[in-house]
Amino acid sequence: MVKKQGYFVMVLVVVASILLAACQPTPTAAPTAEAPTAEAPATEAAPAATAVPATPEAEKPSGKLEIFSWWTAGGEAEGLNAIIDVYKGLYPDVDVVNATVAGGAGTNAKAVLATRLQGGNPPDSFQVHAGLEVEKYSPTQYLVPLDDMLDPAVYPADLLSMLKYEDHYWSIPVNIHRSNVLWYNKTVLKDAGIEAPKTMDEFLSDLELLKGKGYIPMTMGTKEGWEAAHVFEGFLLSFLGPDDYIGLWKGTTAWTDPRVTSALEAFKKMMTYVNTDNAALTWDGAAQYLTSNKAAFLIMGDWTAGWFASQNFTDFGSVATPGTDKVFIALSDSFALPKGAPNEAAAKSWLEVVGSKAGQEAFNPKKGSICARTDCDDAAFKAVPATYDYLHATAEEWKTDRIVPSIVHGAATIESWATAYKDTMALFVASGDVAKTQTSLGQLCVDAGVCK
Repeated sequence: MVKKQGYFVMVLVVVASILLAACQPTPTAAPTAEAPTAEAPATEAAPAATAVPATPEAEKPSGKLEIFSWWTAGGEAEGLNAIIDVYKGLYPDVDVVNATVAGGAGTNAKAVLATRLQGGNPPDSFQVHAGLEVEKYSPTQYLVPLDDMLDPAVYPADLLSMLKYEDHYWSIPVNIHRSNVLWYNKTVLKDAGIEAPKTMDEFLSDLELLKGKGYIPMTMGTKEGWEAAHVFEGFLLSFLGPDDYIGLWKGTTAWTDPRVTSALEAFKKMMTYVNTDNAALTWDGAAQYLTSNKAAFLIMGDWTAGWFASQNFTDFGSVATPGTDKVFIALSDSFALPKGAPNEAAAKSWLEVVGSKAGQEAFNPKKGSICARTDCDDAAFKAVPATYDYLHATAEEWKTDRIVPSIVHGAATIESWATAYKDTMALFVASGDVAKTQTSLGQLCVDAGVCK
């Protein structure tokens, strides 16, 4: 446990410093009318290392390539298809199998993947959140280290440090996401005569006003069991602030703190304004109440921007989860290479595309995320107008905001603790028992070997 705690502390320190050099759409690049492709010429400002490494024709892979992920909804599926198209343009003799397991945040996919790895039936490459989530897959036993595939010239050094576990890099990062975002329907808020709330008190007051206007104040889907934990991360940050929020995951902030109690009580009150069918809906299913002008608010990560674009919905605005302005709960998606991959050559060429400028510029505007690389061009993001304004602003916030890690999305701690935390919050949605839930959350920290 001491060893895991050491890695956990390292990740927290690293994640807080990534903001110094993260990728963002830069305003200096010449705009283009279409998304970048593998054949698009590099701009003069792009360093030579940004292109996908050329592969001699005789050495190009062929056969089947199975890519395993949980990206099935709207913009995330479109983003994945976009980067697959870049890959196919480079390697037309490879038959790409887009193997997805539905379930936000990898709720279902992670269990399926762990079973496949342990059973000796791995995909060729699979999605994993950057951070301590990789511990779930016993990387020294089941994964291939990728030390020679990460170019320090195009990734922030601190991001590389976050990716390191057991002295190796185990995955290639493709993006950066923000989880603490309050989305709102502009028309609904205008009709109600309110502006986007900045504080938790304003937010809870607005929910009551919106209810009186006949709207669903807060739309939410809790079908998959992770959504409540996702939203509650923002509540903890709102009441505790960044330093004490981080302290919850490294044992320096007590889960018995009265501010945790206040966060649970505020969350419980919010749930009284949520759509009554939340247990039957996924996050994107619930978001349809917002896009149909029936609901006002949704708290979800910025992949929502990509989903809005896929729905041709533009009447939205966003602010940080109330009380978390100037703080960025961060996560990053990446891809790994399992030992015994059926087509290792194709898998390695896939990872090269994932880490390439062309690949990330094709993927991120549609996904609703910013690049993991430091050299992505603004033109690529302008090619998707529905997400451009949001992603451009997010990139600027990434450079200046305080960065803290998400536990639900694999950045803050080991998967077993993250899973138990998600399960506890899912139970809280049903029980509403503040005292019991707070005790349970504290016990999880003890069980993880972080708290006494």
